[in-house]
Amino acid sequence: MRKTLVIYLMSGPETPELAEAAATGGADIVELGFPFSDPVADGPVIRRAAERALAGGMRTQACLECLAQTNERVDVPLVPMTYAALLEAYGYERFAGDARAAGAASLIVADLPAGERPELSRIQLVAPTSTNERIELAAGLTDGWLYLVTVTGTTGVREELPPTLQGLVERARRITDVPLYAGFGIGTPEQARAAAELADGVVVGSRALETAEYGPNALHEYVSSLRQAID
Repeated sequence: MRKTLVIYLMSGPETPELAEAAATGGADIVELGFPFSDPVADGPVIRRAAERALAGGMRTQACLECLAQTNERVDVPLVPMTYAALLEAYGYERFAGDARAAGAASLIVADLPAGERPELSRIQLVAPTSTNERIELAAGLTDGWLYLVTVTGTTGVREELPPTLQGLVERARRITDVPLYAGFGIGTPEQARAAAELADGVVVGSRALETAEYGPNALHEYVSSLRQAID
């Protein structure tokens, strides 16, 4: 079965072109970060990208416009990823409707626990510290796939794939049949391959952002290397 490759990019003027490069390189889904001033789940790379985006004027409306522009250039699903405070300020229902209208296939709200705002259809996250009950709740509510956070902590590339991932995958598989995509701490083709041997897909963020700073061609080559590694 083909493994799913998810690439995370921060919303900005260059994002539509970068997303197109990622998609042609083999990405099946592109996450678009909607920057927030206090991103508790994000490590230094994504934090810096969020700070640059905010300094460049990427507020919610600008991010929605970026989403719509990106949707015109790619055929893969686009998933905004942000934080609950942004939706609180904008309005949950309003944001969900406007995001869908702009081309969002789903949403990820990193700090909104499963069970809160159940009317907001979104991809749920679980971590190695999640109880079986929390995994079951998240799996029952999730929109399409379950995001497995491989580590306890923030995003960012690690030297090795966290050993906790295997146990989390095994527990989740006993509880649910929904696809399981692993993210946080995955950056190299070798790590992506190892994660894909356990899960149904992998999510790559920090290293993708670092590579995107060198332009669309560099990102395309990097995503292609991940695609080859997990196929």
